[in-house]
Amino acid sequence: MQKNKFKIQSLAFFLLLMLSSVYASNCIILDGYSNIPTKEGHVQGSPKGSSIQMTLSGHVLSIVFLENLGNVSIEVSNLNGAVVETTNTPTPHGVDIYISNTGSYIVTFTLSNGDEYYGEFEVTD
Repeated sequence: MQKNKFKIQSLAFFLLLMLSSVYASNCIILDGYSNIPTKEGHVQGSPKGSSIQMTLSGHVLSIVFLENLGNVSIEVSNLNGAVVETTNTPTPHGVDIYISNTGSYIVTFTLSNGDEYYGEFEVTD
């Protein structure tokens, strides 16, 4: 009887641990950084959105490319469509972009093959 009780308690603890780790990995803010999900725009080939990681800390948008996607064009615009920043970068590398004003923004990535990905974020003080 004690053996079964121990197995049930161990299983319950393990499941609780698994659920808490899943919840923790889905939190939006980690150490002052907000994760920005990468969404697919126009994609012709195999999706590469998981290779683009974005975080926001204050006014700094940090972008990391986890694999070689060729030369990537990055454009940051506000919700009115006004372009705030543009840059091109080789991959796999990272780039930081400083957004001076508060507000809502969209960052668009255009890969060398024409595929597009984007992320939406808000800069607050």
